[in-house]
Amino acid sequence: MAENKFEVIIVGGSYAGLSAAMALGRSLRKTLVIDSGKPCNLTTPHSHNFLTQDGKSPKEISTVAREQVEKYETISFHEGKAIKGNKTDTGFEITTENGETFESKKLIFATGVVDEIPPIKGFAECWGISLIHCPYCHGYEYRDKKTGIIANEDKALHIASLVKNLTDDVTIFTRGKANFNEEQLEKLKNHNIEIIETEITELNHDNGYIKNLLLADGQKIDFDAVYAALPFKQHSDIPEKLGCELIETGHIKMDHFQKTNIPGLFVCGDNSSMMRSVANAVMTGNLTGAMVNMELVTDWF
Repeated sequence: MAENKFEVIIVGGSYAGLSAAMALGRSLRKTLVIDSGKPCNLTTPHSHNFLTQDGKSPKEISTVAREQVEKYETISFHEGKAIKGNKTDTGFEITTENGETFESKKLIFATGVVDEIPPIKGFAECWGISLIHCPYCHGYEYRDKKTGIIANEDKALHIASLVKNLTDDVTIFTRGKANFNEEQLEKLKNHNIEIIETEITELNHDNGYIKNLLLADGQKIDFDAVYAALPFKQHSDIPEKLGCELIETGHIKMDHFQKTNIPGLFVCGDNSSMMRSVANAVMTGNLTGAMVNMELVTDWF
């Protein structure tokens, strides 16, 4: 097999991609992992809710994962960003930003998503540290703390229901008119959850740890932690350009075996799952590696 030809190419070398690579490496599949080194949790200090890894930094986990995957002799790595993909008669072709082209029979995208950060001073600096997205991943560390939620409508109610179990002091910031129906408003009132519609102008913080929120009307309210439900976009537009369908949430459509609507193209991790966690990324990557190997077996045997 030529140097630029592989059985499988994995675009994205974080938890999901590395997990898929390990499964393929253990099946002796010639696999290339292309990674640009920009995971979405780059600033997050600690990862939680993952057995054997609870409390470790995302970097610690991914470093050990990479070292373990590198031991499998059929796995190769390319540092760079994939910018273009093509469907070929024999599979797929991926081109990177430096102009290199690689071919494979099967293709996996483990490229994650990019959160769209609002233009609020201090928001980006706190994101992933004390400005968080998931009660399961980080809520325990902020139990019994004064907590804010930046969201509106159903998302705000969903987060509030989870967070209220962790702390009694919860405030929702809708950054404009609150869009709740009467039943939702009654629920929030019964649980003593305040709603503030005033726009947030700044998050005052100390190295990413929130001290208070400054509002447009001059109010300054202290908080220990704030959750935010942010819109996102796919980290890579290649799957969609290759014809992959998206579902209404913006995730890549797949079946129970991580297959997309494009034959031979699979997805795993945050780009195709609403459950954004390291544990879920590892699980979906492992499943994807096994399913891709099974397709290769079926094609050949």
